[in-house]
Amino acid sequence: MTRLKMGMVGGGIGSFIGDVHRKAASIDGLIDLVCGAFSSNEEKSIASAEALGIPQKRAYGSFEQMILEEAKLPEDERMDFVAIVTPNHVHFPPAKMALEHGFHVICDKPLTLTLDEAIELEKIVNSSGKVFALTHNYTGYPMVKQARAMIAKGDLGVIRKINVQYLQGWLATAVEKTGQKQAAWRVDPKKSGIGGALGDIGTHAENLAEYITGIQIEELAADVTAFGEGRVLDDDGNILLRFENGAKGTMTFSQIATGEENNLGIAVYGTKGSIEWYQENPNELIARWLDKPKQIFTPGGNGSYPEASDYVRIPAGHPEGYLEGFATIYRSFAKELQQINSGDTASTLPDFPTVKDGVRGMKFIYAAVESSNNNATWTKI
Repeated sequence: MTRLKMGMVGGGIGSFIGDVHRKAASIDGLIDLVCGAFSSNEEKSIASAEALGIPQKRAYGSFEQMILEEAKLPEDERMDFVAIVTPNHVHFPPAKMALEHGFHVICDKPLTLTLDEAIELEKIVNSSGKVFALTHNYTGYPMVKQARAMIAKGDLGVIRKINVQYLQGWLATAVEKTGQKQAAWRVDPKKSGIGGALGDIGTHAENLAEYITGIQIEELAADVTAFGEGRVLDDDGNILLRFENGAKGTMTFSQIATGEENNLGIAVYGTKGSIEWYQENPNELIARWLDKPKQIFTPGGNGSYPEASDYVRIPAGHPEGYLEGFATIYRSFAKELQQINSGDTASTLPDFPTVKDGVRGMKFIYAAVESSNNNATWTKI
């Protein structure tokens, strides 16, 4: 099928997440990067385009210019979709404009700067008829999909307990005061929103728990803290969770957990068995049972369900990781667009996070902040 053409907002040379998006989009050979507004500084945008092998005429000084100019091009030449890889405060404006000018969108999380923007964006997506994907990339790992399939098929029985964690230590010192760009915008409420670590990694934990179990968090009691001197936004939190089916759980997240790197993990306990998965060892899913020995599932290994093995790119025993999990979001998104372009209808349940998941994440942030401000009062999402 015809390869899709991607335009990018943000992600200029030197950007961590921009480079991740480009690599992930290219892995399965379905997408080409054809244009970009890689920086709000036109010279930097042009320099980034040149370094990426993109003609100067397709390098733009602003996302507004890119969207307007690309919309004028013939259909077989202009971009098919926009990838938004900017800080949170520059998610809503380009997403809104792209959708309103007929372009599909894939966007970094959290969805927007504010909950009001998120709700408005969901309305725009629904009225546009365009496809919107959110890069909660950890849902792309084969063993996450294996866990989801096992729970959906009832292998674990009735789910009663869900514990999820996301621990990092990179903000254990005041790196934002040293010129570290990634830290500086994340601790700034004007760019990050009302959640610090809560929005940056807490939303990943929330999304992972709901994606794997298929059960939504109904209410929470949160204690979030800014330990870093002078920080306005949280860098640590502990949350009690109540799920819609009656299950209970916990979430702990932190970016001041000294020595931790990227310790995202989840354990789900049912009446028949339990599963446990950690992002730092993503190719193992541990299952424990009432009436049989512990099992370890691996991508493409014995016992893998099609829901997981369909996303394995290489033979069993060869590790896949962060970039491949990220690439799975892009692959699912690209196949959805190709399906639509071929004349088929859009999927009712696409296998990637959507704007609905983004709104859930924003409601989670706001509920957690409200709860914490009220001495960890139980708060509905």
